[in-house]
Amino acid sequence: MTPPDVLVHRDQALLAEAAAARLVTRIADAQAARGSASVVLTGGGVGTAVLAALAAAGARDAVDWGRLDVWWGDERFLPTGDPERNETGAREALLDRVPLDPARVHAMPAADGPDGDDPQAAAERYAAELRAAAGAGGGPVPAFDVLMLGVGPDAHVASLFPELPALRDTGAVAAVRGAPKPPPTRISLTFPSLRAADEVWLLAAGGSKAKAVGLGLAPDADPFRVPCAGARGRSRTLFLLDRAAASELPPGMGRITSP
Repeated sequence: MTPPDVLVHRDQALLAEAAAARLVTRIADAQAARGSASVVLTGGGVGTAVLAALAAAGARDAVDWGRLDVWWGDERFLPTGDPERNETGAREALLDRVPLDPARVHAMPAADGPDGDDPQAAAERYAAELRAAAGAGGGPVPAFDVLMLGVGPDAHVASLFPELPALRDTGAVAAVRGAPKPPPTRISLTFPSLRAADEVWLLAAGGSKAKAVGLGLAPDADPFRVPCAGARGRSRTLFLLDRAAASELPPGMGRITSP
């Protein structure tokens, strides 16, 4: 796993704008190099704010939206269109505002989908979709260019909560039951899938995230207890923070990028 870089912005609004600009550049570069790009979205306040900032940015036209694959790192196992689903927030903030190819928007199954109320079957369905996108010999997941994750106050990422069994799952996608944050039933990419991404970006804003961020950057952190410590990219890992979330960084870590 790559050691992380830490970038600190003045506040959440500036963090969202900077992350959106960075995402445009990363997608456009990948499309120029390979013809297409693949990103993994996250929910939560900061993740949704990044998508809204991207929708409002003139630079969004640098992306060829028809050649972008969109995936999710986790999802609340709720009915389609439920306001608590990450997909719902992402569509409202960005996805319904840009000309994406619907076949390349890979939402995680909902509780009213073909698997009914069985999150394990839904997780297996999403794993099969990832495997198909990876192609023959490509491994269990496709080549994600950027995978974004929010960091919870308890240091969870995606729906990988401290000390839950999903943290040790070696498959591509896990069903999560008994999550300490409602709703308790979820679907999540696993550590092996998160670590398959070229770049992993961990987003955090607000003082309630400061302790989790500090623990996640500690060199001796245990990912089973501090899940954000286990999310690292193949080529690069970025912690994108506002000043409040960066208030408990280990000494000497972090670079302020905006006044």
